[in-house]
Amino acid sequence: MPCRARHLYILSETLCGALKNRTMAITANPSFKLDYGGKIEREIANLIDTFDELDFDTGRYPKRWLALKLLEADPEILERLGSMPEGERVIALAKKSAAHVQDMLGDDFDLLTADRRYGFINGVVRQSLHRPRLDRITLTDRIDDIVTHRWLGLPVFFAVMYLVFRLVIDVSSPFLDWTDAVINGPLANWIRFLLNLAPLPGWIHSLVIDGVIAGVGGVLVFVPGLLILYFFLALLEDSGYMSRAAFVMDRFMRVVGLHGKSFIPMILGFGCAVPAIYATRTISSRRDRVLTALLVPLMSCSARLPVYVVFGLAFFGSRAGTVIWAMYALGILVAMLAGMFFTRTILKPDASSAFVLELPPYRQPSLKSVLIHMWENTREFVRKAGTVILLASVVMWFLLNLPWGVGDQRDSYFGKVSGAISPVFAPLGFDNWETGGALVTGFMAKEIVVSTMSVIYLGGAEVQPVETSTLGEDLIGIGRGFGDAVISSGKILLGIIPGVDLVDEESAGEDTALSVALRNHFTPLSALSLLVFVLLYVPCVATLGAIKHEFGTSWAVVSAVYQTAVAWLAAFIVYQGGLLFGLG
Repeated sequence: MPCRARHLYILSETLCGALKNRTMAITANPSFKLDYGGKIEREIANLIDTFDELDFDTGRYPKRWLALKLLEADPEILERLGSMPEGERVIALAKKSAAHVQDMLGDDFDLLTADRRYGFINGVVRQSLHRPRLDRITLTDRIDDIVTHRWLGLPVFFAVMYLVFRLVIDVSSPFLDWTDAVINGPLANWIRFLLNLAPLPGWIHSLVIDGVIAGVGGVLVFVPGLLILYFFLALLEDSGYMSRAAFVMDRFMRVVGLHGKSFIPMILGFGCAVPAIYATRTISSRRDRVLTALLVPLMSCSARLPVYVVFGLAFFGSRAGTVIWAMYALGILVAMLAGMFFTRTILKPDASSAFVLELPPYRQPSLKSVLIHMWENTREFVRKAGTVILLASVVMWFLLNLPWGVGDQRDSYFGKVSGAISPVFAPLGFDNWETGGALVTGFMAKEIVVSTMSVIYLGGAEVQPVETSTLGEDLIGIGRGFGDAVISSGKILLGIIPGVDLVDEESAGEDTALSVALRNHFTPLSALSLLVFVLLYVPCVATLGAIKHEFGTSWAVVSAVYQTAVAWLAAFIVYQGGLLFGLG
């Protein structure tokens, strides 16, 4: 198998070289790279990073080629590298990565790469040769006549994304209510009971309940929404539709001097911008890579979703799904406008290249692959909640209580610093110190915006007396609540069928505790302005670090400055425009 894969690799690369001087040239850049898809490309990038971290001597082999051969378990390469320093360690990591991909995609790694090369060659042939139209039209051809249509393709894409985000919000809403009730109910009560068993000072009780539970719990409430989001994104990817989306967006993206291949990292940006930045490595032109990396952070990553959900439920009710979809669409629109600006100023396009992309036949997604994809991405979010957000919540609690014993949080160290910068946001409709501080902490990770607001608004909230209950009663209540959430979500899911309406007022979702608290500090217009600002302002530290690692410090600074300026201007237009039209 490795030999067959090697022959296909040589064939595809040779074919590219043979065609590069033709009208349908693959690329004007001789350093062509075949894109093997998000999952495989992620493992290739990880292995290349391992070479750099271990200072591994790859000799005369290009790093990307060597990583690919290791993942394909090429026997000759394994034999040569096995005797090199750190060679066994690199081989072991490559085997683990290959097994992970095989587990997700359900086939041997070398067959997966071979299939990708065959698909690329087929794409080149289809775009280079004109053949008589065959009478036999497959189901894939019939579907592609609609989803890749010159005029219908874009509306279909936006309709699909709208449906996904409506389902994410509507279907996950009962589970958000259930998670919120569990965290702020039985879980908080159990922790209070355990704290009361030990002779601990009161400030430790406050740190755990008002800091950790309010901060981390306020973010974990939205895990069900992320699970459903990643589930649907994995369905779209494994079914073959994402390739069609990139094909459809090619013509749209050429307006900004890019091609459809750049849309693939941007789609990955809906999950997390960091792997999306590294996914730009499959783009041959450095100029295109830099421009794509500047636009990727404008895609609404999953870390922003908790902010959208909590404000959407608090201020827009049944229209929350539409508002959230509008945020995602706005991110794409602003990315296009920013791309046009950069293309005409500091990143003028070089020689254009044709966009060749495999359009695989539609297939039934593997449930195992979809679930693995969903769990891995959500696990990363939960891991961050257990590390970064936990640390931020603890630090936030201390800053809100220093100088020690401060009576009003506004007089704390955090309150004073936040109050000093809050006038900057006054024209945007949210000049309170709490919001200013939350936006500053959001620079670490966008989820921390919700975590900070939870600590501020809920941390000091007076604990409502609750009826005592046994552990068994709590567990029964949790199980019953989960069952009710499943039934409610099922009704909502069936409600997408025209004429079917199973949702009544009693089954409608309830607000989270944070949503209720926010209504005292925002109006619907100022809330919308804040969502626009959160969508567009400075990328998180991890994203800026990825940009710096790939392209240098100067481009990371450009990304941070221009996004913050665009965010302020866009939020200003939304809020002041709303006031002008009497929507305040």
